[in-house]
Amino acid sequence: MSEKPWAGRFTQPTDQFVEEFTASIDFDKRLYRYDIQGSIAHARMLARQQIIAQEDAAAIIAGLETILDDIEAGKIEFKVSLEDIHMNIEARLIERIGPVGGKLHTARSRNDQVALDIRLYLRDELHQIRQYLDLLQEALLGQAERNLGVIMPGYTHLQTAQPVLFSHHMMAYYEMFCRDAGRLDDLARRVNIMPLGAGALAGTTFPIDREYVAEQLGFDGVTRNSLDSVSDRDFALEFCAAGSILMMHLSRLSEELILWSSADFNFIELTDAFCTGSSIMPQKKNPDVPELVRGKSGRVYGNLMALLTLMKSLPLAYNKDMQEDKEPLFDTIDTVKGSLKIFADMIAQMGVKAEPMRIAAARGFSTATDVADYVVRKGLPFRQAHEVVGRTVRYCIEHHKEIEELTLEEFRAFSDLIEEDIYDYVTLDASVNARRATGGTAREAVEREIQRARRARNAQ
Repeated sequence: MSEKPWAGRFTQPTDQFVEEFTASIDFDKRLYRYDIQGSIAHARMLARQQIIAQEDAAAIIAGLETILDDIEAGKIEFKVSLEDIHMNIEARLIERIGPVGGKLHTARSRNDQVALDIRLYLRDELHQIRQYLDLLQEALLGQAERNLGVIMPGYTHLQTAQPVLFSHHMMAYYEMFCRDAGRLDDLARRVNIMPLGAGALAGTTFPIDREYVAEQLGFDGVTRNSLDSVSDRDFALEFCAAGSILMMHLSRLSEELILWSSADFNFIELTDAFCTGSSIMPQKKNPDVPELVRGKSGRVYGNLMALLTLMKSLPLAYNKDMQEDKEPLFDTIDTVKGSLKIFADMIAQMGVKAEPMRIAAARGFSTATDVADYVVRKGLPFRQAHEVVGRTVRYCIEHHKEIEELTLEEFRAFSDLIEEDIYDYVTLDASVNARRATGGTAREAVEREIQRARRARNAQ
């Protein structure tokens, strides 16, 4: 019997380069555990439905279990000539237990088999990614709790806008990652539907029990259309899309960490464990981890575009093109998982420099909006108040002063509505304490954010 499962139709052996070009074993070998897991469940079902004998199923299952042990012990060398992980395992099974091993593929195609394997694999990886995401959120929440009183400049257009609490800034990223977690959790429900039983595209003539297999494998249900079952890769696309958004959030945070750790900002200190030096400049401490994560976001976007382009013109049902789905998916999984893991540790150990942040927040007339609000409360329409404070800022620039350094007389030169109590509004602490953001003062708002997040995490 030929190694090729389809050799009966052919009169010539496959060209060696064609074998190498079309083989997927180099990358789909990571599915071995899931392929064996699915095959064991399938064998049990075949015996339960009396499609194969109980003793044949027992021999198949025992053989698969020994193959799993040997693969994990590094005792099995996969063959390119066998194309993929499915045929490598099946050939090894037949080699071990004889022709009875060939009964395993009854009522099954590699098309529904690979769809099953990828779903099982992605389901496990989603669980691990969620754990790493949870660790990162814990690190951000920890930084927010430890640095509740730290004031920093808030920016729009990367220009100083208004003073904000560093904790509020950290919680903004916490909220982003909450949305990422929600997307991954939502995706997990769509991943957890079993396609096995669809056959090559049109089902099977054997009396299989798909629900029994799904129950064994922990699926919530089975797919409903056999054509869609083998040709659907929406779940892979959806993961790459969710991964792209998550990496975009990491990239935005990376950009800020890179800026903040520079001598010009000096807001934070990344520990030496997450930085590297220069081969020529002895003083350098480079933020390589956030830089690399920022760069890796591009490859994840590329993986999404590769999968979208792959699937956009495929007629139903399975096509060989779909072999190209695995490398972008696997790479996205590895990149997202690694980025989250390293970021969680780096953020947890990050040092926060409160004084440089406060000094920076005091520059750039960051309390100008508070002055405008003050004049509005005194009765001036906001648009006129905006102009009054704009002229005040121009005066400060021309005279090299900050707003809080102006005398009352200087203030009153722009509006006689300004009184002594103006100084209760122009300091950083007064600005942060008085300003309202999403209900209550800014400080109260971030305290509630932290408390709400902590309660939710404790309830998990």
